[in-house]
Amino acid sequence: MRLAVIAFAAGVWLLQRQAALPGAAALAATAMAAVGLAALARLRMVYPRVGARVAAFTLLGFLLGYLWAALWAHVRIADRLDPAWEGRDIEITGVIAGLPEPFENGVRFEFDVESVAPAGASVPQRVLLAWYNGLTREEYQEVAPVRAGERWRFAARLKRPHGQSNPAGFDYEAWLIERGIRATGTVRVNRRGAPPERLDTMVVRPGYAVERLRERVRERFWDALPEHRYAGVLTALAVGDQKAIEPQDWDVYTRTGVNHLMSISGLHVTMVSGLAAALVLLGWRRAQALALRFAAQKAAAIAGFTAAFGYCLIAGFAVPAQRTLYMVGVVALALVSDRLTSASRVLALALLAVLVLDPWAVLSAGFWLSFGAVALIFYVGCGRAGPPHWLAQWGAMQWAVTVGLAPMLLVLFRQVSLASPLANAVAIPVISVVVTPLALAGAVLPFDFPLQLAHALLEWLMWLLRWLAALDGALWTQHAPVDWTLPLAAAGILWLLLPRGFPARWAGALLLIPMASVMPPLLAHGAAALTVFEVGQGLSVLVRTRSHALLYDAGPAWSPEADSGNRVILPALRAQGVRALDALVVSHDDNDHSGGALTVMRALPVARLHSSLPALDPIVQAARYRIPCADGSAWAWDGVQFEFLHPAMAGYGDPGESANNLSCVLKVSGAHGAALLTGDLERRGEADLVARRADSLRAQVLVVPHHGSSTSSTPEFVHAVAPQFAVFPVGYRNRFAHPRPEVVARYGEQGSRIVRSDESGAVGIMIDERGVSVRGQRETAPRYWHGR
Repeated sequence: MRLAVIAFAAGVWLLQRQAALPGAAALAATAMAAVGLAALARLRMVYPRVGARVAAFTLLGFLLGYLWAALWAHVRIADRLDPAWEGRDIEITGVIAGLPEPFENGVRFEFDVESVAPAGASVPQRVLLAWYNGLTREEYQEVAPVRAGERWRFAARLKRPHGQSNPAGFDYEAWLIERGIRATGTVRVNRRGAPPERLDTMVVRPGYAVERLRERVRERFWDALPEHRYAGVLTALAVGDQKAIEPQDWDVYTRTGVNHLMSISGLHVTMVSGLAAALVLLGWRRAQALALRFAAQKAAAIAGFTAAFGYCLIAGFAVPAQRTLYMVGVVALALVSDRLTSASRVLALALLAVLVLDPWAVLSAGFWLSFGAVALIFYVGCGRAGPPHWLAQWGAMQWAVTVGLAPMLLVLFRQVSLASPLANAVAIPVISVVVTPLALAGAVLPFDFPLQLAHALLEWLMWLLRWLAALDGALWTQHAPVDWTLPLAAAGILWLLLPRGFPARWAGALLLIPMASVMPPLLAHGAAALTVFEVGQGLSVLVRTRSHALLYDAGPAWSPEADSGNRVILPALRAQGVRALDALVVSHDDNDHSGGALTVMRALPVARLHSSLPALDPIVQAARYRIPCADGSAWAWDGVQFEFLHPAMAGYGDPGESANNLSCVLKVSGAHGAALLTGDLERRGEADLVARRADSLRAQVLVVPHHGSSTSSTPEFVHAVAPQFAVFPVGYRNRFAHPRPEVVARYGEQGSRIVRSDESGAVGIMIDERGVSVRGQRETAPRYWHGR
């Protein structure tokens, strides 16, 4: 059974890796093969040997997993926004489906659509809406308080799911499809003057009632702990809402490896379940009348499952919580039915339950880390000779999880906390045994003392965690492991964690060495690799040579907590093994080009800064060594020539010159081609550049000035560059309508191939002995939900 469940999971995983869903004919063939295999597998005369029958059931599990995930995917993909209604105002009526998420300029919430107007509009069942209060005084509109379970009528402007697609980046579209959200949009002020209207204060359905309860608990915490820094952590432990945790604190949790504790984890569910079971067991045994009618152990098992279910319900049913709930359920069922079962069977049944209910769970890092951690604990804790001392057992589990999850953490995040064993040894009992029960008590009791005590304990714990996080070497970071090293690492871990007494256990560590030491192939001398990241309506380009790295612009900042640096650039740099930047270029003073620069500079050593920024700009002040961009400034790395063509030094003294026309224009010339990076250069700057350096502008790849605005890309400039590839860094359905059609047509007439980041994702450009090649991230790693 266990092998069949693992095969079922493999089938689900394989389906979620597909660029396109299988058609009706393929699904029918798979279903018939599964039915035939199931029939044959049960005939002992066909498969008289146990091994053959196990193989048959394993293959059957794989086919069923693939088929189940495919059917679910077809159903969800069919629930889509008609492209004809994208970007148009639609009147929708429905219910606030989840916890509203306040942010700086408004509120965001999931919305279950019940009806639309006009009636012919095709709108998905669930959408994600943002209600802004306006970015300017003229646009300002009051955002009414919204609560889970309320019925509203809105005028909304919707668009199909779209997320930024970058190397090692977060797949926002995958997150949306897992949650059943098939469109996103904004609340609009109706052109006919009808404002948003609340139609019902509470829609009576179980799911909405649970969300309203979660919202009340969250408000209870906010009211009880105003201006308390770690109130967001307590809220996350009680109701699973992590939005209020400070980004700086997340950095500490990541560096110390305790971030899994700062939300609803399996440990917390286990503690709540165990506490409830222990209390019922104690009370039931004392009540002789009850004990005679029903065994106390069985009553305790039912109580433990009920408590786990209630906690998961109010906590939002995250994957780690689901896994623990189903495991508790299997154990409870085994106890009640007097049918004991093995730990591995319990884990397998929990895995099956998670994937049957949510085939997209395999896309979540929490799925792999949660099941992986429990599997490792069972591996080192079950079937070993003699009961070990509890302290030795605890240490063995910590060692197993720390070492065993290292390959998975490197694949998912390119980093492993070396401070994790010590940090978790303290944090697990404090958070799971003390703080979480206090938080849950504070959610129920009418006084604030439990929450205040829990917060005080968190303050003490954070003092220790900050000290550990500040230690040199607390966090190991490296490139993404090369694929062939991962099976070796897995075998090495299983060998290393064998019971004491097995010969040469230390040799397992040798199989871990390739994972950390084998580097991806280096670029050849004279070759350059460029990545134009998809950062929305902004620009950031990574340029790598054989042994150097340069970042041109750092994309926009979207909020004080989120910018292109931490969301896009740094994950990609870690994945590619870039631990320092030899140069950072900030082309000009504009948020959509400089917003992530400070984040990058704080995270990585930056040898020097080139920019046209004012001397008092915080980015300039933070630089170790700064050089103004200036025409003629040039250098070479690994056979690749770098040269600034603009601005001329005289331009810095012109008070009438705009920041856009001071954009640093950088030409990167390899042995077999060149790329031109132009920032937000406009007509005046282009004319000056053509007049001064027309003979230097020719390039095979042009990152188009100012995102394809009509203020740039004059015919003279386009003709002078004559690019083979014109790359437009633009945001999906951006409010500026970039790129302008006439600009795109101009490059098309020149013979350029048009590449748009909103369509292709991050654009990879390779200049090597084969010439110049360009490929989008969505082409490199396509998935069936992209653009759907």
